[in-house]
Amino acid sequence: MEYMNKSILEIHEALKKKEVTSKELIQESLKKAKEVQEKCNAFVTILDEVEEVEEINSLLSGIPYGVKDNFSTKGVLTTGSSNTLKDYVPFYTATAISNLEKEGAVFIGKTVLDEFGMGGTGTTGHTGVVKNPWDQTRMSGGSSAGSAASVAAGVYPYATASDTGDSIRKPAAYCGIVGYKPTYGMISRYGLFAYASSFDTCGVLTRNVKDASIVVDAMKGIDKNDMTSWDSSNIHLYDSIDGNVNGKKLCYIKELCDLSFYPNATDELKEHLENFNKTLELARELGMQVEMVSVDKKLIDAIASCYDVISYAEATSNMSNLTGINFGNRGKGENYIEMIKDYRTKGFSSLIKRRFVIGSYVLQADNINRYFFNAQRVRRLIVDTWKKLYETYDAVILPVSTGPAKYLDKSLNVIDKDTIPLEEHLQVANFGGFPSITIPNGFINGLPVACNITSNCYKDTTALNIAYALESKMNYKDQIAEVK
Repeated sequence: MEYMNKSILEIHEALKKKEVTSKELIQESLKKAKEVQEKCNAFVTILDEVEEVEEINSLLSGIPYGVKDNFSTKGVLTTGSSNTLKDYVPFYTATAISNLEKEGAVFIGKTVLDEFGMGGTGTTGHTGVVKNPWDQTRMSGGSSAGSAASVAAGVYPYATASDTGDSIRKPAAYCGIVGYKPTYGMISRYGLFAYASSFDTCGVLTRNVKDASIVVDAMKGIDKNDMTSWDSSNIHLYDSIDGNVNGKKLCYIKELCDLSFYPNATDELKEHLENFNKTLELARELGMQVEMVSVDKKLIDAIASCYDVISYAEATSNMSNLTGINFGNRGKGENYIEMIKDYRTKGFSSLIKRRFVIGSYVLQADNINRYFFNAQRVRRLIVDTWKKLYETYDAVILPVSTGPAKYLDKSLNVIDKDTIPLEEHLQVANFGGFPSITIPNGFINGLPVACNITSNCYKDTTALNIAYALESKMNYKDQIAEVK
């Protein structure tokens, strides 16, 4: 009997009843990991030896999971999917992973990401492209590409991930699973490779909402090593989910959901928006009030560029330590300047180098006010707009992206500038630190699509409960992609 395609609760019950052992679960997970690796290239590292857990003391005890390869893991290769760190083995473990270890969780591999989390395609990791398990001609999304693909393919019930713009929630949508980014600071970022520190959030990818709550309950907590973490000990995510959403108020944004804003809409986009409207009807059937609101189109259009300016600037600063001097493979040269230049030129992909160039440019003394500070002002306007919505509504619900996963062959993808806001709006949750969860809500051409629920800061239980209630009305919970 196979167990890795089941939920955490189902696997836990099987362990408690001694229907299966942790050792057997590990063996099954490792076998599946190697099979998926051949088809999808989801892993940087698959561990050869993994210790079983004999005492089942928590819901996660003895159950395998995957770790995105930008979380430090003591004694285990941690590359950030970059050639600059292709041989880096940390001497400490990220707090989020340590917290899972305390619960008896068993990690069996490190998953591929877009280099240092900078990308939304799953195609820029130094070990190669991550393919979508539903259709290997399609992207898995990024940056948490390997985590999403492996969970969707049934390697294990969950994997850790990080989200700077939509890096948990977009791949979740493309792979037909659940992606949960909690409130900023709920999970410590200590040991997570920094991309853009004011946006970066640790989270999880699972195949149902309750599993997401279980994992984040275990990962979260205040940490003296992360001054942005906060005490969430009075928040019990899993225990708070009851599916009772009668009277909750949802809103969706006209400028993102009205087909009239997309004059060149593809058939996939039209079907995606129709499917989203069906999800809104389900919400109404559950007793929720659902209303359309209007937001200044200029703000909607500014989301993507605002994100780019701030995140690239923060990344340039955060990654200035990647010199090849303190760690990593040293570059060649007659002096340290030549060595650093050689190391960074040869080590970073073209995408990363472009972002560093832009980040450095906007931080220059002559440019910082025009670009970086103005982007921060726009960020504040956008966050204030969403905060105003939360004075009336419990959550904002929106479709994710313009439809199913994009093709790996870029020439097959339709490029339409009018749809950029629909592709990038998930970044708002990072601007404001809002809790945000993506759940699958249908299929188009045999590929999964999704919707997203975002609530105000510290209202994680609200977002999770709404997502759980909607999930319960649909047939996309615990689905497994058949990798061919």
